[in-house]
Amino acid sequence: MIELREATKIYSGQKTPAVNKVTLTVPDGETCVFVGPSGCGKSTTLRMINRMVSITSGAILIDGKDVNLCDPDKLRMGIGYVIQQIGLLPHRTVAENIAIVPRLYRWDKERIRIRVDELLNLVDLDPETNRGKFPSQLSGGQMQRVGVARAMAVDPPIMLMDEPFGAVDPIARANLQDEFHRLQQQMRKTICFVTHDINEAIKMGDRIAIYNNGLLVQYGTPEEILTHPVNDFVSDFIGQDRLVKKLSLFRTEKVCTPPRCTVSDSELELPALARKMRDRQADACFYLDASGAAVGLLTAADLKDGATAEDLKRLALSRQGALIQGSLVLRDALSILLEQGAEYLGVLSGTKPVCTISMTDIRNFSSRKEDESA
Repeated sequence: MIELREATKIYSGQKTPAVNKVTLTVPDGETCVFVGPSGCGKSTTLRMINRMVSITSGAILIDGKDVNLCDPDKLRMGIGYVIQQIGLLPHRTVAENIAIVPRLYRWDKERIRIRVDELLNLVDLDPETNRGKFPSQLSGGQMQRVGVARAMAVDPPIMLMDEPFGAVDPIARANLQDEFHRLQQQMRKTICFVTHDINEAIKMGDRIAIYNNGLLVQYGTPEEILTHPVNDFVSDFIGQDRLVKKLSLFRTEKVCTPPRCTVSDSELELPALARKMRDRQADACFYLDASGAAVGLLTAADLKDGATAEDLKRLALSRQGALIQGSLVLRDALSILLEQGAEYLGVLSGTKPVCTISMTDIRNFSSRKEDESA
């Protein structure tokens, strides 16, 4: 979908190129993250794609067409653009901000209204509550969601995102990343995404382009870059926690052991429960409520002489923080294991038990992936 051929930008009065002969291809439907230190050329590359910055030499093609041969206004109308400062017009409502590009396309009012509500629902903002608000009435995270909705208004095949989540607090940022990752699984748009945060690049990108001093130093999948950094700069930029970062590439549900044991109130008597876990060779057991939802976790170490059914129930319910969703990445699962001081985490799909995972499982998986990479 997007191809750069020795794309170069030299600003007037500068001898050193801001972007120097960058060549890469972003396949259709993938997210490519440009990452590197400040001033390395990543944002300039992004802006050359929609001609907000003119190219000095080389070529940039979208779907096989040279962008320099396209009308710049029409080119930009067909590309979604999200920036860190969001850029919502303060005197216009949420609905009016989202409708800017559809109006340029001369959509009728009813079509625009339907599309605005559709997009607000998509980014998890209630249309009834939010469409008439002004930007000043929104939180930073809400404004960023509106910015994403506006960029998707006419369903462009390409989106450019320049540090889109950099202006919000860490919790909102993580939530926005997760939300956008979910949306991209549905939309499969071709996205170029700028960040200076290697962790964000690993989390968001199908491919990562690492820049330094205007040069494309390495381009590949997150796993390729984490496994085989091409030089010391890339190694240093990734950081010493390379193996931990690599855990961000894998979902917990792909690694853990299917549940061998579940227990309800009627089975909490100690001898029977101990026998059930032993027979099923289970070191951890999900505690289910009356509806069959997993609401707690017990381990073999909990089955101590004298423990009553009420003791076990209270202990199981105290471990609700050790229940996670299978979509969580292994890096976050490791963090929760450490924070909870837990031996095991229970992995769910909604409220349904999927599997359990332990520190040993994560260590063994990491060792296996390293051996495969070698």
